[in-house]
Amino acid sequence: MPIVEHDPWRDQYFAGVACPDGVVIPTDDADAYDLYPRYRWVYNKLLIAESQSIGAKPHGMLPPAFPIFSKPIYNMRGMGTGSCVIRSLAQWQRRQAPGHMWMELLTGEHVSSDVAIIDGEPAWWRHATGLPLKGGTFDYWIVHAELRPALEEYCGNWLRRNLKGYTGMANFETIGGRIIECHLRFSDQWPDLYGAGWVQAVVRLYAERMWSFADADRRTGYSVVLFGAHGVNYAIDRNAVRALAAEYPEISSVQITFHDDQPPEAHAMPPGGFRLAIVNCWDLDAGFDLRDRLALRFWSTGHARVPRGRRAASGAAAG
Repeated sequence: MPIVEHDPWRDQYFAGVACPDGVVIPTDDADAYDLYPRYRWVYNKLLIAESQSIGAKPHGMLPPAFPIFSKPIYNMRGMGTGSCVIRSLAQWQRRQAPGHMWMELLTGEHVSSDVAIIDGEPAWWRHATGLPLKGGTFDYWIVHAELRPALEEYCGNWLRRNLKGYTGMANFETIGGRIIECHLRFSDQWPDLYGAGWVQAVVRLYAERMWSFADADRRTGYSVVLFGAHGVNYAIDRNAVRALAAEYPEISSVQITFHDDQPPEAHAMPPGGFRLAIVNCWDLDAGFDLRDRLALRFWSTGHARVPRGRRAASGAAAG
């Protein structure tokens, strides 16, 4: 399998695709960091902000005004871990943390963009936007068929200045047209929604440094997300999931997004919930319907254990 995939629920997108020996295609930031030492600086979010003259500094250096956005300078696990808005000096004094940074609070549309790059030059774009819920969670993502010329021009110019020599996939996260994160990989949540032959085109990009993908029939798709509460051990009959999904011709794929053999706290999850499943589909109503039916199929195998000292402290604080 050509793609280095650490999440087994996403093997379905890459299994059976031929790849030349020696070609390695990362989907995980830690792998990309090791594979591309010349460009690994992009995982430093403070440098990303500074490369665009966005106001930002490490914690310990007082912001000139509030609110500001706070996050780890490096976050290789993703999912918005450790990020928050700080709205006042009093909050700032409580929330400062080693290895974190603040940046000006950007406003506008939050877009995730995958781009194929040849020697620092963009060759293909695809954009997605999400409907946010609380605590860094999303109700669903729209994988848009339409191009975004202004965003592509801005990010393309940034690529030409900063990633000359790089060939491969990258992912940008932007807010209001400004880059907040760059990853030396693509989003592996919805490659099936990019169309037939897309994974093969990615292999050719890494193996032959060329981009060849028939993309004229692209269409809008949706990635519908199911979250549960934190602190619960979940289980589901995965064979029953496949049978359920087969009832919907509009469903492209289903992912059950946790490891059965790992405790909940071993998964990188946003503060607002524990991600249970993702439904990729071509019809949003079908995705919602399957998500609702999936939610009824999960059961709890018990709550996560809380050490007695922490349990007592929490009770005292709540009282």
